[in-house]
Amino acid sequence: MSTIDWTVLIVTLVAVVVYGVLIGRGQKNNESYLKADNKMPWYIVLIGIMATQASAITFLSAPGQAYTDGMRFVQYYFGLPLAMIVICITFIPIFQRLNVYTAYEYLENRFDKKTRVLTSLLFLFSRGLSTGISIYAPSIILSSVLNWNIYLTNVLTGGILLIYTYIGGAKAIAHTQKLQFLIILATMAFAGYLLIQNMPNGIGFNDALYLAGKSGKLNVITTEFDWKDKYNIWSGLIGGFFLALSYFGTDQSQVGRYITAKDNTNAKMGLLLNGLVKIPMQFSILLIGALLFAFFSLKPAPIYFNERSYQYLKETKPEQAAVFEKEHQDLQLKFNAESKEILKLKETQSPQLKKTIQDFKNTQTQVKALHSRVEEAINNSNYNAEKTDTNYIFLYFVKNTLPVGMIGLLFAVIFLASWGSISAALNSLAACSLKDVHLIFSKEIPDEKTELKYSRLHTLAWGIFSIGVAMFATQMGSLIEAVNVLGSLFYGPILGIFLVAFYYKKIDGKNVFIAAILSEIAVIAVYQFDIVSFLWLNVIGAAAVIIFSAIGLLFYKQKAVNS
Repeated sequence: MSTIDWTVLIVTLVAVVVYGVLIGRGQKNNESYLKADNKMPWYIVLIGIMATQASAITFLSAPGQAYTDGMRFVQYYFGLPLAMIVICITFIPIFQRLNVYTAYEYLENRFDKKTRVLTSLLFLFSRGLSTGISIYAPSIILSSVLNWNIYLTNVLTGGILLIYTYIGGAKAIAHTQKLQFLIILATMAFAGYLLIQNMPNGIGFNDALYLAGKSGKLNVITTEFDWKDKYNIWSGLIGGFFLALSYFGTDQSQVGRYITAKDNTNAKMGLLLNGLVKIPMQFSILLIGALLFAFFSLKPAPIYFNERSYQYLKETKPEQAAVFEKEHQDLQLKFNAESKEILKLKETQSPQLKKTIQDFKNTQTQVKALHSRVEEAINNSNYNAEKTDTNYIFLYFVKNTLPVGMIGLLFAVIFLASWGSISAALNSLAACSLKDVHLIFSKEIPDEKTELKYSRLHTLAWGIFSIGVAMFATQMGSLIEAVNVLGSLFYGPILGIFLVAFYYKKIDGKNVFIAAILSEIAVIAVYQFDIVSFLWLNVIGAAAVIIFSAIGLLFYKQKAVNS
């Protein structure tokens, strides 16, 4: 990067850290540190909810996801609005009435202490791992730009945000998320505009959309039902509904955002607006990826977007790389020529257009096959890097196309997006491990000052743990998929516990505790044997808890009758 880009990047990041430290000063107790004194208006709640979910993974990996697989990932969010309505009706009033620090406090009141601890441990494990992946995502940038070791950049990335998160708690997180998200949205919109402006030969937005459509990248709705298909309208509406219901209703990283609201009305407004805004925002980010495919259909694309990985292949297997490059060069010339021919003929609707589109699709298939062979060769070379280059596609465009200054700002955006998500996660992890585990098993009854000190120590400990997880994230492929798969392994049983708590009043703690353990085993088994795609795991997990609980209730009733 240029000196100007480095200046923009560093100044932006330092400004956010300083702002977070200043606004988070003066913490005196856990009411302030973990819940921001319950003073947040609806728009801060909305931004906090969106910023917590839309991490750097969203802005770094989603365009690459659309580039490789099309826009059908947006269907993942189709169940979200309905889930927001259910949470506003059922979850929020209970959490607000009980004035809880964590969602799992309610479970002790409804069931017993062991059910509260089990559910919190499931959350702590899944969210701790997911936070590690969220740290790894922006680390890719530093590693790629500076040619630094990825493990060093993990430490730097996860360590800087700890400064204001450790000091300022929920208040610092909420206000920095507001600043971060405004910068992010403005910058991503401008990046999309520059993408269109940089199309070659005067190609406009409609032309780029036409090419993206003919390449199959605008596959927003896919209606064919397939249990193993990750993204279709059925898995999105049903599986996505259960995932959103669990994530926003029972995951402390999200519950912790809206329990800081002034009242029920502000909490509900923030959550409902999130359900309305999230889908168009995600659609826009994925559209950038589809347009990137059109961009690289008209201009030479690299043989592999992770340049460092490919460079390693060239150094270790030069003959094989030379064969790949010759084939790639020939295919790229053919692909670019066919793309331009399609745009030239698109208004004519001539038979030649149909033939050119078919040739274009055939060449696209060949390019994809070559990419797979290159990827396999890199993975077989024992190079310690990601198994795919999905997360590098948007980054490659930023580095090689955008003007000076804008590159530094885009890199800052990915850091800021990550910080917004990670800081909220660390705060929620600290709240749960302190309130639901530490203080439950400790015989000590700490005063306010001591409890605040413990909260900060828990925040620090989870920061270190998450950085450790990031060290192993290099083998997870598309990060946006990895973090959602990980959540789906645990969210279903957690949601099932809450659904039983809300709607099945005859079930007691002993019954639901056993049902939750059996359900988690079942979910892991279904995933391990690859029976269905990951979104359905949320439905299976939630349903399993309800079914096992019902069976347990019948068993105990029958046992009571026989005795």
